[in-house]
Order: sequence, then structure tokens, then C-alpha cells
Amino acid sequence: MSLPHHRLDGGEGGVPLILGPSLGTSLRVWEPQMGALALRHRVLRFDLPGHGGSEPGEVATVGGLAELVLRLADAQGWDDFHYAGISLGGAIGAHLALHHPSRVRSLAMVCSSARFGEGQPWLERAALVRDKGTAPLLEGARSRWFAGEPSPALLDDLATTDPLSYAACCEALARYDLRADLGEILQPVLVVAGRDDPATPPSHGRELADGLPDATLMEIPSAAHLANVDRPAAVTAALEAHLRAPVTGMSVRRDVLGDAHVDRAIAATTPFTRDFQDLITRYAWGEIWTRPGLDRRTRSCITLTALVAHGHLDELAMHVRGALRNGLTPDEIGEVLLQTAVYCGVPAANSAFAVAQRVLREEGR
Repeated sequence: MSLPHHRLDGGEGGVPLILGPSLGTSLRVWEPQMGALALRHRVLRFDLPGHGGSEPGEVATVGGLAELVLRLADAQGWDDFHYAGISLGGAIGAHLALHHPSRVRSLAMVCSSARFGEGQPWLERAALVRDKGTAPLLEGARSRWFAGEPSPALLDDLATTDPLSYAACCEALARYDLRADLGEILQPVLVVAGRDDPATPPSHGRELADGLPDATLMEIPSAAHLANVDRPAAVTAALEAHLRAPVTGMSVRRDVLGDAHVDRAIAATTPFTRDFQDLITRYAWGEIWTRPGLDRRTRSCITLTALVAHGHLDELAMHVRGALRNGLTPDEIGEVLLQTAVYCGVPAANSAFAVAQRVLREEGR
């Protein structure tokens, strides 16, 4: 089948991170974490077959789903990546960590398991969905997924999931059993369990943590099966700590501007300019660019506009390159500059287009 529907967020120079969804949801199940995770990571979210924007496909093993993830990583040119997954998404990550250990830097399993109960109930659910669609599952999902306010968008995901694809995923869960192999997963693993999760209660998380050689277990109160939706701040903090990716001014500066530029700036630093370099690293990159309220693409758009308005063309060239690294396309950069012609003046925009065109040519874009 074709590649699953997916989305990329974060700067092109960010650390690769793949996020796997739970059964019946789409990639937007991870939306509460995106503001923080995309600050340092190049985040790839995907939809399971027949879910969200993915084409229908009857992939009936966790291994088969894992192969789709590897194809997505290969398409990005990623030799390895961090992986986090919810429920079935976590099982996919565990399969990857076990069978493709060189590809997975670290693993996070959120409300997941080494074995999701006996196989027969999953086969019965598959038969029900093939016969009547996913509508009979909606009421149960409401109480199983959420300890707090339900998300209408995520329930809509379940309602619109292709029944045959959903049934195949149920069959994959019926066959999945990693209990005897947990000791062979050597990567650092974060296990997150929701204390109010009826689908994978905390005992499942404890079994994972006991069997995995390098595991950290966190139990989240007032959280059901979609713990990252019920308690987004707690789960996000746990993921950030697990990924060992503290966002610093220097790390963001390098992500956006590139190592070569930053290395040149550091090499050119003198005793006279040292305090200024420290100021912009700590304040501009460490205090403003690291804030979760806007993603880096949006911050690049704002920065380009401000630089055009003030005629800072050398800085503009640097930030056109940064905008490319943050995921803006040349066409989107052109749209930003066209907007500046109205609000900053045609002469300023004319100069900006000349600078941007030169940079895009130099970058082969």
C-alpha cells in the first residue's frame, strides 16, 4: 500500500521524532504535545491505515504496521529516530525497537502494553466492526478514552475510520504478544500509564517497566486511555525529560540558523562582542524562540516581516535560510514578502525579494 498519511512539524534540522496514534484516532491525538515537541524535534505524525487521511488497508499484524513506519522514516532519509506511541502506536514502537534496534534511539509507550488482553475479544470486535461499522464503539470509547471532557474531534476520528482497516488493526492486537521479548529491548523506554485507564490499566505499565531493562514508569492520575489528552502538561513534561532534549538558546539558534553559521559567529566573537553574543543567545533564542505559544514556522514569518520593515537585509538573508530550515517553502516565503509590500512598502519588499531570490538560488531552492 502507499505511504500512510503523515505530517511533519518542527525545523528541518530538528532531531527526528515519530509519533504513533492509538487505534481509532488520527495524528491529531498528539496535538496537545506539538507546541513543545516541535521546538527541538522534526516531528513526524502518521495515520494508521484507514484512519484520518490514510488510504484503507488491511494490515493485520503489528509488524506490518511497523514496516509502514520504517518506509516513512526512509522517505525522510532518517537512519534513526526517537519514537513515541499511544496504545497500538506504542506497540508498533516496541516492535521496531525489538526487531530494528539500530533505527530506534529511544521509545515512549503511552497507555500501551506488552499484551492487550486475550485475543478473542479483539477478534469479536473486528467481526462487529466489519458487520456494523465503528458506530457501536463510540459510546464505549467516550468513557474508555477520557477521564475528563471528551474530545469531539477524536470521537469523530473513530466514527469516520474505515471499518475493514479498523478490524485489521484489531486482529493485529489479537496476535500481538511481546511479554517474552521485553528483556531484549535495550533502548531507554518511558512507560506512561493512566491511573483511570480501563483499557490498559496501570498493571500493564508495571509489567512493561518490570520487563524492560532500561525503563522509567510514570503513572498519571485522573487520566484514562488517552492520557496525553486528559493530562497534556504532565505527559508532555515526561516526554521532554525522557527525550533528553532540553531546549536551550544555543540549541535553538543552531537548529534555526545552522551549525556552520553559528560556528562562524562564535569564531568571530571578540572580548568586545562576547557579552552581546551571550545576550542574543540567552534572550532572543533562549527566551523568545523557545516559547511554546507559536511554532517556529510562524516565528520565521514574523521575523522576516520585521526585518523587511526595518531594512535589515543582511539579517534577512540569514533568516530566509532559517525559514527554510524551519519548514517554510520558497512559495510561502514569497507570500510573506508579498504581504510586506502592502504593510512595509514596495521599495522595502523589492529589496527583500532580491535578497530572498539570491539566498534561494544559493540553497538550490
